[in-house]
Amino acid sequence: MPLIDEDSCRSFISEIPFTLTKAQLRAINEVLADLNSNAAMRRLLQGDVGSGKTVVAACAMVTAASSGKLSALMAPTEILAEQHFVTLIRLLDPHSHEKILAGDENVVELNIGRGSRKITLALLVGSLPEAVKRRTRRLLAAGEIDVIVGTHTLIQDSVELRELALLVVDEQHRFGILQRSVLQEKEPRPHLLVMSATPIPRSLHLTMVGDLDLSVIDELPTGRKPIRTIVESPSRRNHVYSFIRNQVAEGRQAFIVFPLIDESALVQARSAVEEHLRLSKEVFQELTVGLIHGRMTLSEKEVAMEKFRRGETHILVATAVVEVGVDVPNASVMLIDGADRFGLSQLHQFRGRIGRAKHQSHCILISDKAGEDAKKRMDILRMTTDGFKLAEEDLKMRGYGDFLGTRQSGQPIFKVAQISDTDLVSLVSLEAKKLLETDANFDLGLNFPLKERYEQMRSDLRVN
Repeated sequence: MPLIDEDSCRSFISEIPFTLTKAQLRAINEVLADLNSNAAMRRLLQGDVGSGKTVVAACAMVTAASSGKLSALMAPTEILAEQHFVTLIRLLDPHSHEKILAGDENVVELNIGRGSRKITLALLVGSLPEAVKRRTRRLLAAGEIDVIVGTHTLIQDSVELRELALLVVDEQHRFGILQRSVLQEKEPRPHLLVMSATPIPRSLHLTMVGDLDLSVIDELPTGRKPIRTIVESPSRRNHVYSFIRNQVAEGRQAFIVFPLIDESALVQARSAVEEHLRLSKEVFQELTVGLIHGRMTLSEKEVAMEKFRRGETHILVATAVVEVGVDVPNASVMLIDGADRFGLSQLHQFRGRIGRAKHQSHCILISDKAGEDAKKRMDILRMTTDGFKLAEEDLKMRGYGDFLGTRQSGQPIFKVAQISDTDLVSLVSLEAKKLLETDANFDLGLNFPLKERYEQMRSDLRVN
């Protein structure tokens, strides 16, 4: 399904109030070339935290909307979906952001390119009131929405995605593989753009063997200093608090992230609500300490974030709600208290919330009870800020996943090669492409056994 209106994307780029990197422009051109082809795009957009992947996806969605087609952006959690919804509003039409601050609006009409084009953007997540979800589903079925952002709710039978032309999947390592495949296998097959800051093992695996084309954003905006990552012991919390106080005195701001919203009898970890109260009353009495977590409404979260962006809040206590979609250049400290409760990818995402200006930034990891795996994750994070190297380490730690399977870790079932045999796998991939060009249906005598074996594998693994 070719999407041929590139002018809308170019117009959108010209309106962005910052300069795109060469890598972003290269990725945009690769995506547009895919959208203009007769074959459905299957592309992995890989870029480090803060490299600007969302702008590339936004260009693709604007192109689809200008061609009269629907785009869907699917995130693994409601928090991430909400953040993408707000980020797209701020990116596409900053003036419409006030609607989110005023109330929980889930369908917004955006003016793109100085008002020359209108796009209707909507959010569909499970926690919305039933009446709101029904109204959104009716608008989708009627073709009155251009871009829908949601979670797995988008693949429910009650949701009719009329004229779906583009599927963008973010942080895909947190979806089940079969969940992701449901929308991809609709007919006509939509274009697929997968975004990832730290690709999961299976993504690297499939990319190497040619299932996904790869676009890499391998540069960050100029002027940024490398983030210093420090692992501190719990006994040095007061020292860390003093460091944060000094940073605020210099005009900077800080995040303090906790793994829980409230205290739990089942999990030994500090919680954001209780720690916010303690830090406000006992540690940073002279400063303004804000709070943001997943149980707040969309407008409550945005009000808290807007106060932080404006500098009205010095320190923001948070949960994983700040993992993505948060851009506060003045923030120079990210304290993750309970770092053992987060995976390597999440820790890297948190770290990416800082280091977005000329100031030196610090990511500080504290853990009360860290096992060997958690210590290894923190050591890896301390040694490198390169998301691509982190992906390689994650690959080593978690395994490669079953080829064509639904398991996302463990070793693949290969009779001869290992996926680490990069040169051999690349050669096999090229030979496979040649074979498909000459005998796409595997009808020739020598190739027919391959077809039988492939169909048997799919049957055994129930990948439909």
